[in-house]
Amino acid sequence: MPGEGGRAQSTARSSVTVAAWTLVSRVTGLLRVLVIGALLGPTYFANVFQAGYVLPSNVFTIMAGPVLGMVVVPAVVRTVSLGGPARASEVLGRIAGRLLAVAGLCAVGLALLSPLLAWTLVFDVPEPERGKAWLLSTVLILFVTPQVLLYTLAELGVAAQQGRQRFALAAAAPAVESLGTIVTLVAAVSIFGADLEIDQAPLAMMVLLGVGTTGSVLLHAALQCYGAFRAGVPLRPRRGWRGDPDARDSLRRIVRAIPVAACPALTNYGLTVVAATVPGGVLIVQLAYQVFYGLSFVGARAVSMAALPGLAEAVSAGDQRRFGTAWRQGVFYVVLVSVPLLCLLAVFARPTADLLANGALRSETMISELASCLVIVAFAQLVGGLHDYGQQALFARFDDRGPRIASFVTLGATVLVAAGAMLLPVTGGRLTGLAAAILAGELAGGLTALSRLRAAICPEPMFDRRHAVTVGAATAAMLPVIALGWWVVVALAPDRAFELPLLVACGLAALIPYGLVLLYFTSAGTDRWRRRPPTAVLVPVDLGAALPAGRWASRSPRRCGADIEAQVPYL
Repeated sequence: MPGEGGRAQSTARSSVTVAAWTLVSRVTGLLRVLVIGALLGPTYFANVFQAGYVLPSNVFTIMAGPVLGMVVVPAVVRTVSLGGPARASEVLGRIAGRLLAVAGLCAVGLALLSPLLAWTLVFDVPEPERGKAWLLSTVLILFVTPQVLLYTLAELGVAAQQGRQRFALAAAAPAVESLGTIVTLVAAVSIFGADLEIDQAPLAMMVLLGVGTTGSVLLHAALQCYGAFRAGVPLRPRRGWRGDPDARDSLRRIVRAIPVAACPALTNYGLTVVAATVPGGVLIVQLAYQVFYGLSFVGARAVSMAALPGLAEAVSAGDQRRFGTAWRQGVFYVVLVSVPLLCLLAVFARPTADLLANGALRSETMISELASCLVIVAFAQLVGGLHDYGQQALFARFDDRGPRIASFVTLGATVLVAAGAMLLPVTGGRLTGLAAAILAGELAGGLTALSRLRAAICPEPMFDRRHAVTVGAATAAMLPVIALGWWVVVALAPDRAFELPLLVACGLAALIPYGLVLLYFTSAGTDRWRRRPPTAVLVPVDLGAALPAGRWASRSPRRCGADIEAQVPYL
């Protein structure tokens, strides 16, 4: 396929860009949760703040959330190719005008429902502090409701940048929000004190936290709008979406895809409610979520975001073979970056938990619970990355029904396992069960999305066994180094000051044999698993239907009908 090598390099380069800047954002996000745990401690006040200030993000996710980018990015790619950046800006402005109106209504609804939502977050707080906990939670929710509008603006700015192959600022800007929240927390604690319980925390402290976190989101949204302007697709909300067929089509697809966004938000909220039954449990679950999303976005989800424009271009060109080629390329990259993260986190979960538990959160019980959650999260980040990539590919094909079904399956599996976790003891099992619910949901949803995609891209194969052999060989070369690193950490038992450098050194040392084996199997002349041997020449009868040549091409199409050979005859 002409330009295939350039597309592969572009996807790889964009994946690295997304991963690098997302790493910065996720590290600051993780630091934000660590600061909350260290300053507020395993208290019900920390539960109230942690659960309340993320509610606007959950509301935005229910309204559109990550689905907004999956729908808008292909629309931007298509309108730029047909009408240029000016037309794309016009369509995006009409989409923004409608979505901001809906976001305003959602913000008003969140404010009106704040007393009821606050009760769900504090119902397990013991008396007589429950009444004050309800008041603090209600006030916090009222002050953070404008964030629903700000998150909508920010996500539209991200979609505009990604549609124009601009990834750096879109991935880095969330770090500013996290840093602003950290500054707010430090200021609040310096004024009112640290490690406060409900009966000790003044109302003014919660007001300061609400205003500071909302200001941080405002700065984040401003940066994303500036990035859209720099990308040549300025974000100017406007009216008239009904008279614009492109904007109307995108908005209808967003409406149809609301369950795809709502199910993860409801899942997160449900897990938070269950975790609130354990003192400090919300912080542990949020730490596990931060590690889960951090590894996913640095690894697999970075690949899926970078690959989405290429998948959308293949669909826009009506090229089924090119789409299958781009899909297999992305799967290889997803597994390639996720497997080392899985192995390293699963083996070093205990020392990692020891590093993450700080301040008042630092206790043997909390460290053990967090370590168990991290082992499960290590597997969930790979499964979740494949799930996300499958949904991205379905949206690139303008398939809304498949992601919707997968999201319902994810929600059902997560709720089922989380309900079972309620039967486990409060200490020593319940939080681990909630982490298992995350993995179960991602696995069920991923299998559903991939089965839908498998039928859609036929006769192109979904996976290439040669890629699996390559990654398997690289992983086998890495495991002895990881085992040696684990022995060194256990034998030395270093102080916390030296624990992080030692873990980083072990991780980097393990990546050396992994990278060398990959280099051997993928370099020119030795790529035995991914390049077609010279003797196996495939000559199609219909040259217009020829399989694309090159390293990502499939050597044999799959059967998917009564007689696939009748559809694609070969000599």
